[in-house]
Amino acid sequence: MDPLLVITNSDAGTADDETLQRALAVLREHTSVEVQGTSNPGELDGVLHRAGSRRIVVAGGDGSLHAVVAALHRRHDLDKAVLGLLPLGTGNDFARGVGIPLDVEEAATVLVKGQVTPMDLIVDEVGQVVVNSVHVGAGANASRRGHRWKGRLHSVGVGKVNLGRLGYPLGALLTAWNPPVLRLHVEVDGVVVNDLDTRVLMVALGNGSSVGGGTELTPGADPADGRIDVMVSRATGPFARWRFAARLGLGTHEEADEVSALRGREVSVSGEQFWISADGEISGPERHRTWHIEPAAYSMVLPTG
Repeated sequence: MDPLLVITNSDAGTADDETLQRALAVLREHTSVEVQGTSNPGELDGVLHRAGSRRIVVAGGDGSLHAVVAALHRRHDLDKAVLGLLPLGTGNDFARGVGIPLDVEEAATVLVKGQVTPMDLIVDEVGQVVVNSVHVGAGANASRRGHRWKGRLHSVGVGKVNLGRLGYPLGALLTAWNPPVLRLHVEVDGVVVNDLDTRVLMVALGNGSSVGGGTELTPGADPADGRIDVMVSRATGPFARWRFAARLGLGTHEEADEVSALRGREVSVSGEQFWISADGEISGPERHRTWHIEPAAYSMVLPTG
């Protein structure tokens, strides 16, 4: 088995470190393992510069995986990389979508026995990457609020046993009460899906299937099929919004008349100012953004079968 470079978050707590040690014990039975903690982009870039031909294992959540993939993409090293994931985050949505066990020792076993699989990447016109999901409108607003509440609630508890995981659900609840409604022009592969005369609640692009710790926003998304899954919700009225939220919880929202679900290789959104949430990273406000799929942009070790 190839040697491993495990990248961790230097700011992780004691509980995270104890969990990681269990995974490392599994890995060290099969290969040499170096662990490096990083807390900022400069440190991460330095660690990746010394990675050599080793497989890179991200010990963290969706944000940590996004940071490593973005750094490798920026360095033009992504296509040569083989990544693994030990899900130590709060939501672990990408791990859920690709079948990586949330039990860290079982995830370590996948790194030993799994298969190397080509993975797609969503990239926008300014070079920003999306590993799992990007959305605008209500979803981005929920992420903005959820991020703030996650930070506030993270200190309530000990280690991973804290209220931080309630941040996104609370942000989603507050957004559902008073969501932004936007006039947006949406195109998928050059075909107009929504024009400015029709307001939208949100637009979501999925490389992975879920967000927020298991909510399947784009349930059919597969990060190895060469397509972006697109969901446009026009549930803008009060009753329609609550019905959409209920359907979203049940996974039946794509069946609603006010929802369009489709797939494509390029998606363009323009119109009123909107915020963007890409793998939980918030940016904006913007007036125009285009994303495209880069098939087989990197490789990851996934469960067999």
